[in-house]
Amino acid sequence: MEIKRILISQPEPKGASPYADLIAKRGLTIDFRPFFRVEGVSVRDFVAQRVTILDYTAIVFTSRTAIDAFFHICEQTRVNVPETMKYFCQSEAIAVYLQKYIVYRKRKIFFGAGTVASMVQSIGAKHRNENFLIACTDQLKPDVHKLFTKEKLKHGSAVFVRTVSNDIHDINPHDYQLMAFYSPSDIKSLQEAWPEFKQESLVFATYGPSTANAAESAGLQVEIKAPAPGAPSIAEALTNYLDRLPQA
Repeated sequence: MEIKRILISQPEPKGASPYADLIAKRGLTIDFRPFFRVEGVSVRDFVAQRVTILDYTAIVFTSRTAIDAFFHICEQTRVNVPETMKYFCQSEAIAVYLQKYIVYRKRKIFFGAGTVASMVQSIGAKHRNENFLIACTDQLKPDVHKLFTKEKLKHGSAVFVRTVSNDIHDINPHDYQLMAFYSPSDIKSLQEAWPEFKQESLVFATYGPSTANAAESAGLQVEIKAPAPGAPSIAEALTNYLDRLPQA
C-alpha cells in the first residue's frame, strides 16, 4: 500500500519539525491533530479524593501542567503551602517552572534528568524520610508508584490533572493511510469518537509501550513501534518503515 497521507495525534510542531524531511523528500501530506487535552481537576473532584496536602512534606511533579493544577487547588482550597515544603521534579525544566509560584531555592527543589528513576535518585539518603505526595494525572504512570514502593519511600498520590478527549468527529480516519499515536488517551479518544471503528488497511504507529498495549487491547494491530533500535522517535520509525516499502 502506498502511503500518501499521515495523521499525527499531536499539536503541529513549532519551529523545526522532525517530519519536515518526510514531507519534502516523499511528498507526503502530514496533518497534526491532538486527540485529547489535559486540564486541572475541579475542587469538588479533588476534595472527593480525601487527600490532605499538609499531611505531606514533599511534592512530586512529573509535568508543568501538574504544577499549575496543584497550586490552583491550593489557592481554591485556601491551603497555605509552608516554606519547608520540598519539591521533587522529573526534569530541570519542570523544576524551573516552579518559579511561577514560589521562590526558587535549591535547598528545597530537586530534579532528575528527565526520567522517574533519575528523580528518585535525587531523593537519595538525605531526603528519604520525607512523606511524598505524587501529583499525578488520571493516567498515572505505574512506574512512579512502583519505584517509590521499591525504594520504601513513604508516599501517597492525588489526581490533580485529568485527560479530556477532544472532539475529532470531523476527521475521517480512512482519509489517511497511516496514523500515529503517542498516548493511551489517543486510543481512548479514537474509540469514543468511533465506537464501531474498523482498522481495515490503516497502518498504526505508536510511541511507548503503554500506547502500544492500549491499541492492541482495543483490538488494533500496531505495525510501527517507537522507541526501538535505530528509531528513538516516531519520525525516525516512520522513515524506516517507508524505506522498507516497495517503490511504486
